[in-house]
Amino acid sequence: MARGDVLAVAVERWPIAGGFTIARGTKTEAVVVVASLTRGGVAGRGECVPYARYGESVEGVAAAVEAMGEALAHGVDRAALLEAMPAGAARNALDCALWSIEARAAGRPVWQLAGLPPPQRVITAYTLSLGDPESMAQAAVRAAHRPLLKVKLGGDGDGERIRAVRRAAPAATLIIDANESWSEADFEANLDACAKAGVALIEQPLPAAADALLDDIDSPVPLCADESFRGRDRLEDVARRYRFVNLKLDKTGGLTEAIAVWKAAREHGLGLMVGCMVGTSLAMAPAFLLTPWARFVDLDGPLLLARDRQPGFAFEGSTMLPAPPGVWD
Repeated sequence: MARGDVLAVAVERWPIAGGFTIARGTKTEAVVVVASLTRGGVAGRGECVPYARYGESVEGVAAAVEAMGEALAHGVDRAALLEAMPAGAARNALDCALWSIEARAAGRPVWQLAGLPPPQRVITAYTLSLGDPESMAQAAVRAAHRPLLKVKLGGDGDGERIRAVRRAAPAATLIIDANESWSEADFEANLDACAKAGVALIEQPLPAAADALLDDIDSPVPLCADESFRGRDRLEDVARRYRFVNLKLDKTGGLTEAIAVWKAAREHGLGLMVGCMVGTSLAMAPAFLLTPWARFVDLDGPLLLARDRQPGFAFEGSTMLPAPPGVWD
């Protein structure tokens, strides 16, 4: 590294309160990779969550971040980073670290440097893990005071799960996240159950490789692309099949590209959900800056952890306050 430039990479494990289950499995901890960079005496950090669904591993992402040490020592900036690394978790951690350094060096918040609206308090979804209808109903009762619930589904039996959660939380707005678990055979029945339950949004019902089936479906419930949407490519297909997209920095490879991706998606008439993997407040802080543009916010990562970083985001129930000084920028 160049004199005065220091890159450190750490793998951290943060326990999840009670576990977290989706259609792809269960985990009891959030494993994150943190990039800490010092440039010109100014320090910045970024956190990412490697995701096996996109071919990532913790070891591979940590190695990819470390491999950028020499390039960073030669002054690689955010624009050059887009060319030097593919989209994904590793680039996200470094992009966010560079944003933090720029903001601190300039004495201005990132949202001002990026030309984004000033952050305001927002309501975030609160996620209910996948389980049997009875256990999900019990979880919904405990969370029924929250205005926005995100319900993880898994295929067989989803109709009963939806009905059970709705009975348990009659006043909550429901978002359904199937994580690609529905099939052509059960799609119509599950869609009907969602419509009857007054669901506000269905996220990624079909596998990304099979979502051409949506070309011929006029869904009564708005559909949101997650795994089918990673960046600016294939936006014509996404806009034909979905009405919303789930924008995650670990998919776009950082805030820099996320801003460009959202502008392109908006030009295609798509609405926005700002989402996250399960991580700490350090990962939520850059994504939080996009929430003024979002119809749905799903940044409940810290709420799902047994403990969070300090300082971290403050929550008033499901209302997420802007990040206090010291969280990121």
